Amino acid sequence: MFSAEVIIVLMLVVLLSVLLTGFPVAFTLSGVALLFGLFGALFGVFDLAFIQALPNRIYGIMTNDLLIAVPLFVFMGVMLEKSKIAEELLDTMGLLLGGLKGGLGVSVTLVGALLAASTGIVGATVVTMGLLALPTMLKRGYDPAISCGSICAAGTLGQIIPPSIVLILLGDQISAAYQQAQLAKGNFAPEAISVTDLFMGALLPGLFLVVLYIIWQFIYANIYPKSMPPIPEEERSAISRKELHKRVIKVLIPPLLLMVAVLGSIIMGLATPTESAGVGAVGAMLLAFSRKQLKFNVLKKVVVSTAQTTSMVFTILIGAAMFSLVFRGFGGDDMVAEFLFGIEGGVVTAIVITMILMFILGFFLDFIEIIYVVIPIIGPAILMMDVNPLWFAVMIAVNLQTSFLTPPFGFSLFYLRGVAPKTVTTNHIYKGAAPFVLIQLFMLGILAIFPELATWLPEIIYN
Repeated sequence: MFSAEVIIVLMLVVLLSVLLTGFPVAFTLSGVALLFGLFGALFGVFDLAFIQALPNRIYGIMTNDLLIAVPLFVFMGVMLEKSKIAEELLDTMGLLLGGLKGGLGVSVTLVGALLAASTGIVGATVVTMGLLALPTMLKRGYDPAISCGSICAAGTLGQIIPPSIVLILLGDQISAAYQQAQLAKGNFAPEAISVTDLFMGALLPGLFLVVLYIIWQFIYANIYPKSMPPIPEEERSAISRKELHKRVIKVLIPPLLLMVAVLGSIIMGLATPTESAGVGAVGAMLLAFSRKQLKFNVLKKVVVSTAQTTSMVFTILIGAAMFSLVFRGFGGDDMVAEFLFGIEGGVVTAIVITMILMFILGFFLDFIEIIYVVIPIIGPAILMMDVNPLWFAVMIAVNLQTSFLTPPFGFSLFYLRGVAPKTVTTNHIYKGAAPFVLIQLFMLGILAIFPELATWLPEIIYN
């Protein structure tokens, strides 16, 4: 009566239904999986031995050295935020570029990119930039729509600009999926795909996106100069050029050097992502100390926030591990592979379907759930079609970034709505985000046509 195929469909429907109620994702994943595992065992179509493998999966998560980088990078980003370094960066960049039409908007993009790369958490970046930048932009006479769009777009850059915990988690799962695909094809000595490779693969697309954002802001500022006016001359002249240069050196250079040290140590092979994350965490503390911001109450907030975020990440990983085991126990991975191999259009259609699915899921799930639930299911089947794993991973990152920015369900839009003044309407947020969504889709198309944008740099650096 109940075949494995029917139970899998029911399990996915129930999972999505419970998620839409707002129940915590980690407990939903594990609870639904366990319930249907027992249900399948009752009808003789599921072996409970799959569930018995969960402790080994959890132990594998606990002993994965790469995942130690997650709390360290989160600590680094939260420290830069709580110690008011981000606020100083925004003020300084605003004065530096404020004489240009749209200069303040460009400052938001640059500071948002720097902050997003250091945290990799979309919500944290959008909320921080919303609290710091949005009141300033509105006060300067900026149109609410372009202000909101700039902040939301800058916040989502943490998905693609390394170093980022999104890329760390994505690299971990893509590597596992690629090895599984190669073993299935009879290659018992597959090449390893490292997070360092993915960092390099995502760097050019990430920087290209920042450039496209800035170009659009300057175009908009010239078409609608009253919507993005420059800071008045009398206000800018209140600080001398010499003082401004000193302030730039003091405020802007140290965080940039920190990011270069973190990313550079990975690129040069001097440190693993985990070791470089440790460097970043210590460096962020030293920056806070140099500004006399490393106080006990600040450190306490940073530690508590880091613990909360890290706990959320790893609880989801455990729930996703349970769901993955039950899904495979029903033969779901084989069903997905058969479906993707059987559709007309081959690998192109399979990738298009995968991207559409992930885009839609991005409306309802955070990147962690998508990475640890969807990629183990779909990834091996796609990568068995001789798809470049680095290119595929970067496509996923840009796709999810687009999803989190797209009205009416984009996560970053809801985060900004929560901290925006009452004078800013939801329509302002949607209207401002729309052009940046088109830029994201353009970037996705460029990546699809020119995979070398994601594969060239890793090949040059790491051969």
